[in-house]
Amino acid sequence: MGKGCITATKYFLFLFNLLFFIFGALIMGFGLWILLDNQSFIAVLQDSSTALKVGSYILIGVGSFSMLMGFLGCLGAIYEIRCLLGLYFTCLLLILIAQVAAAILIYFQRDVLRTETSSIVIKILQNYHGQNKTTELAWDYIQRNMHCCGWNGRTDWLDNPVIVNSSQMLYPCSCRNSSIPEDNGTDSGFCEAQSPDWPIYDTGCMSSVESWLFTNYGVILGICLGVAVIELLGMILSMGLCKSVHQEDYTKVPKY
Repeated sequence: MGKGCITATKYFLFLFNLLFFIFGALIMGFGLWILLDNQSFIAVLQDSSTALKVGSYILIGVGSFSMLMGFLGCLGAIYEIRCLLGLYFTCLLLILIAQVAAAILIYFQRDVLRTETSSIVIKILQNYHGQNKTTELAWDYIQRNMHCCGWNGRTDWLDNPVIVNSSQMLYPCSCRNSSIPEDNGTDSGFCEAQSPDWPIYDTGCMSSVESWLFTNYGVILGICLGVAVIELLGMILSMGLCKSVHQEDYTKVPKY
């Protein structure tokens, strides 16, 4: 490989590693968002799903490791350090294999994840006491902004012990249909109905939440696909540059 090709490969590898570093930061940011967000459906699942918390830590770890690999790849490319290039290639290969395995696992476990999500939400509705806990506020936010009530429908709230055991006709305030005039302006907890016909939405939140999750899965899958493409290109370029550096070192060895 000529000197011009080696230089071009070196700077292309530097560029791909810079992109790899940025994508790693995005993956880590997504993991932090899952862990710290308290105003979306993720917050509803956090207190009940250990798998979600573990997954967020895995995303943070993978993102951090990807950023480190991007940094090492940049150093190996600029200074043409063979050991760093070889380490970079090996780690990229391992990350790519892990990503493919994780994608296959998620695909085949999607029905289990959907069932677990449904059971978690139903349990949250049954344990809802209007005490302004993070999980309850997050679910109130979902119902209020998605204009829905319950998971499958309004009847999910009929198993809530506060509503069942109260002498008053209570309903979840966040379910209130904004198109129906109502004196009570509370957005969380329970409100008192003036008649047995609650002034709330009839549609369950499952379809809206699944649509929201599908949109966010598209974003994260797009990021992961971009990272995978950059990883493949990085592996090809690092292998080519490492081979070129080896040949260049070999030609510099004095012959007697």
